[in-house]
Amino acid sequence: MIPVRPRRRLLALVPAAALALGLTACGSSGPSPAASTDPAAALDTPTTLTFWTWAPGLDKTVALFEQKYPKIKVNIVNAGQSATEYTKLQTAIKAGTGGPDVAQIEYFALPEFALSKRLVNLKDFGAAALEPKFTASAWSQVAVADGVWAVPQDTGPMAMFYNKKLFDELKLEPPKTWAEFEQVAVKIKESDPKRFITSIDPGDAGGLDSLMWQAGSRPFQQKDATTVAVNLQDPGAKKTADLWTSLLSRKLVDPAPGWTNEWWQGMGSGRYAMWLTGAWAPGNIASTIPDTAKDWRAAPMPQWTAGDNVSAENGGSAVAVPSTSKNKAAAAAFAIWLNSDPQAVRSLNENGLFPATTELLKDPAFLDKPLTSLGGQPANQVFAASSAAVGKGWQYLPYQVYANSVFKDTVGQALGAGTDVNAGLTAWQKRITDYGTQQGFKVTTP
Repeated sequence: MIPVRPRRRLLALVPAAALALGLTACGSSGPSPAASTDPAAALDTPTTLTFWTWAPGLDKTVALFEQKYPKIKVNIVNAGQSATEYTKLQTAIKAGTGGPDVAQIEYFALPEFALSKRLVNLKDFGAAALEPKFTASAWSQVAVADGVWAVPQDTGPMAMFYNKKLFDELKLEPPKTWAEFEQVAVKIKESDPKRFITSIDPGDAGGLDSLMWQAGSRPFQQKDATTVAVNLQDPGAKKTADLWTSLLSRKLVDPAPGWTNEWWQGMGSGRYAMWLTGAWAPGNIASTIPDTAKDWRAAPMPQWTAGDNVSAENGGSAVAVPSTSKNKAAAAAFAIWLNSDPQAVRSLNENGLFPATTELLKDPAFLDKPLTSLGGQPANQVFAASSAAVGKGWQYLPYQVYANSVFKDTVGQALGAGTDVNAGLTAWQKRITDYGTQQGFKVTTP
């Protein structure tokens, strides 16, 4: 059985037209947030909230909230993952009816909703005071354009998951630099021509984004409400593209769609020796390849310069209040409690969400906890260190959902064919620039 795919993987499955949220630089088609009211009073008023989320196990955390605030009833609705939910949410906001009071939104999609005024500014409900509770990388994704448009829920600091049994058999050590990564890739291929050090998904923009992020690339920048900069030829993007072009051309990496039965079989059989991804992965490894999960371990990401400590995020989401909610104060209070209350945060983590809060990331009990899904390794230590080392300054476009949807037709073509990834990035930049201009943005390029 194929597991539920994380939200950062799903965009390639949805037509670009369905993903274009119709957001322009000119403002909102939805109503403006209502005037602020007292969240504490709202929590003492009988209210029913509708919460759109696809994350598993949240009913347990919501039950804790309802126990603490018995006058509030929260109905959980799975409206679909990622772009499926966003299309429904856009439609509901435009119609002014049928939408949720609270919605889970991934970081990459948040600017589209926030900058078009389709979300409530949670500053009006005291959310700005939450900043010290969250990692800098998570907070930077929700604090956009002088507002706080959601509360961070989970993050995906990157790690190098590797098959320790295979590495031990081949007398290999986890590479500490990308140069060592390339050397290890050669040795793995020499051990068996059917093996690869890892795979890369030609349809997954988030995967390459994270690799470029870690390399220092900052390809997308929101300059102001109407101006964005796109530079997919900056030094970080180029060295990332050069490395993966080399790996793919020598067939050291497999350009394979992720999350298929075949891909998971490759993970379980030793066809793939590694998986470079976010800290949310252990649960997927344990549930999908349980017979070999004990063979896997986590290590820090390879560095471009020996001795450095730079990481990036791969995935993560936040909880926002749509502008059409009829219960804004109660919805804001719920979103804040769900993602910042210590009991709630621990409950979320127990159900597989990697924390965005600094308190849990510094807790010795969390850090030293053996993860049975990784052979008893206290891998949270690796993940927490990665979270602390995430490079600053990464931004998403105010139409990133569209940009990701055309990744497979540009960069994905180069990845799949093992040709120059730089050429794919150039093609992607043109599609992104043309679309942004059509939507009314001033898009600057190098």
